[in-house]
Amino acid sequence: MASIKDVAAAAGVSVATVSRVLNSHPSVSPDARTRVLAAVESLGYRPNAVARSLRTAQTRTLGLVISDVLNPYFTELARSVEEEARALGYSVIIGNADERPDLQDHHVQNLLDRRIDGLLVSPTDGGSPLMLAAARAGTPMVFVDRWIPGVDVPVVRSDGSGAIRDLVAHLHRLGHRRLAIIAGPAATTTGSERVAAFREALARYAIELPDAYIGQGDFQADSGRRVTEGFLDLAEPPEVVFAADNLMALGALDAIRARGLRVPDDIALAAFDDIPWFVHTAPPVTAIAQPTKDLGRAAVRALIDRIEGRSPQSVTLPAHLVVRESCGESPRPSHTDSLSHTNDPSHPSHPRHPRTPTERSTR
Repeated sequence: MASIKDVAAAAGVSVATVSRVLNSHPSVSPDARTRVLAAVESLGYRPNAVARSLRTAQTRTLGLVISDVLNPYFTELARSVEEEARALGYSVIIGNADERPDLQDHHVQNLLDRRIDGLLVSPTDGGSPLMLAAARAGTPMVFVDRWIPGVDVPVVRSDGSGAIRDLVAHLHRLGHRRLAIIAGPAATTTGSERVAAFREALARYAIELPDAYIGQGDFQADSGRRVTEGFLDLAEPPEVVFAADNLMALGALDAIRARGLRVPDDIALAAFDDIPWFVHTAPPVTAIAQPTKDLGRAAVRALIDRIEGRSPQSVTLPAHLVVRESCGESPRPSHTDSLSHTNDPSHPSHPRHPRTPTERSTR
């Protein structure tokens, strides 16, 4: 097993410098910090519990690196994290990665330099040497929403697979058979997981998911617009577009309206990640909602457990389907718009036979 002396030799620095890096001391130069973290990663070095316990000076500050501050889901998550941390006597410094791995690592490095007590991260991908090294060096860390497979860090996330099954069952009852998805980045766990869950749910009804009905997005509105335009150009467009996040759904809605088409008369739309705006669109959007506030609170509690030397378990909370009107459902009074499962008899659905391309309105 590698020792701290081995790390120092590989990085070409002193043992004291390695110790300062592992304890997030601000006096270390960026170059030395990079070399030490690279050596920690390559050697697989793990500081022992006694060495970690020597770090007694706390700042009562947490770092939070979120994937996109403009995404309402992450905005609500950040607010929940800040509220829970404040209630427990901690401050939070937030960094916005803007779905860019390089910007993510920039914020992670800056937060470590500020000697934060712990770090919450929603990774933009799974290949960050800096984050891997920080986790393996013993930095108190929790992944929230997304995670890096194989890294021994608690994960606080929601499970959308059941809600996706509910959505597909709901669409099937409405008569839809040609279903397409705007996928998130395959490098993110949420991007790949939602496509797999969608494909599995379709298979339960012997519905195929052809390659032409899988559009690669990036959790940004522009990609939702671009992918949807491609769907609409197909000789046999899908009857439903399922966007794997809310911003891509808004981009899809823009593309549909730009063609003079109507939701749901000409094409249906559903989204992952419910947001308050979806109630006010015309029609209101059927969506999968995550327990965002609960996720933020659970993530903070897990991180503080890590900071205080406990070993928190990962937390997985279920997402759920919110049925509205964007997939051909019967309109209902706004005061009954509530969280529901598709098998709730109080929310009847009326099957609508799939239209052929020639039957689609061009208004």
